[in-house]
Amino acid sequence: MNGAKNAGEAVNIQLPEMKVAAEMGTMSGPLVAPRPSRSVHGKMDIAHVVLRLACLLTSVTALSLMATAKQASTLSLYGFNVPVRSNWSFSDSFEYLVGVSAAVAVHSLLQLLISGSRSLRKSPVIPSRNHAWLIFAGDQVFAFAMLSAGSAASGVTNLNRTGIRHSALPNFCKPLHGFCDRVAASIAFAFLSSLFLAISTVLDVVWLSKY
Repeated sequence: MNGAKNAGEAVNIQLPEMKVAAEMGTMSGPLVAPRPSRSVHGKMDIAHVVLRLACLLTSVTALSLMATAKQASTLSLYGFNVPVRSNWSFSDSFEYLVGVSAAVAVHSLLQLLISGSRSLRKSPVIPSRNHAWLIFAGDQVFAFAMLSAGSAASGVTNLNRTGIRHSALPNFCKPLHGFCDRVAASIAFAFLSSLFLAISTVLDVVWLSKY
């Protein structure tokens, strides 16, 4: 009986120590998941901030290039000089890209401000799983929207090399090469912005799987 009593006392003494060890994250074993180090959290936070900044810059660039894409010129047709004019507002697809780029820019700016303020306060950029799910949903929606806007603008641009409503002129980009170059650059930055959003979505998944 003394042996049983001593064993019971040993269990009573060891259980609190095990509880404290578990709370401190020092226990190991199949029932205790290892906690990520602070350095891993720091790298993830820096990656989030960098991606937000890159997405903001690319979306603003795509927006500004498309919103300022307009040109007037003349086209020589059968010996006659025909005036031609192009403007991004003549195409619904270009307007769609401008709207989506503006929405992505606002989303990226808000997330950048939140991430930057949390980093300055030495707080985690993503404080909870609910917050991570919200960011994941937003990044995914805007990534698909930006990709669809760039694809729609590309299709219109490649249609007879015009992309302008009320104009069926062939080789439209020859007299208005400045306009077409500006539109092409805007579409390229739109695709780049969607890529950064997709990478951010992957980081969101990694955070949700590990933390």
